[in-house]
Amino acid sequence: MGIKAFFKKAFGDMKESAKAQHEVDKANFAATKAESKAQWEEAKAMGAPEKRKAMMQAERDEQIAEANERKAAAEARIHAMSDKK
Repeated sequence: MGIKAFFKKAFGDMKESAKAQHEVDKANFAATKAESKAQWEEAKAMGAPEKRKAMMQAERDEQIAEANERKAAAEARIHAMSDKK
């Protein structure tokens, strides 16, 4: 392989790499933009009392559901241990 072919291949590889990196950068930018918009919408919703109350109630409901799942798992473990006696 001559020096000309070497450089032609090297620059071709760099061009492909630059294109691929550009696609990655575009995807990261789009994701960051979407996250920023979501944060803005959440902050804006916190200003409306009814939306804020609904969001907080949904969060509390989720926490209650998680606590109930943990309680059920603990009761199952207790029941399993009492059966072994």
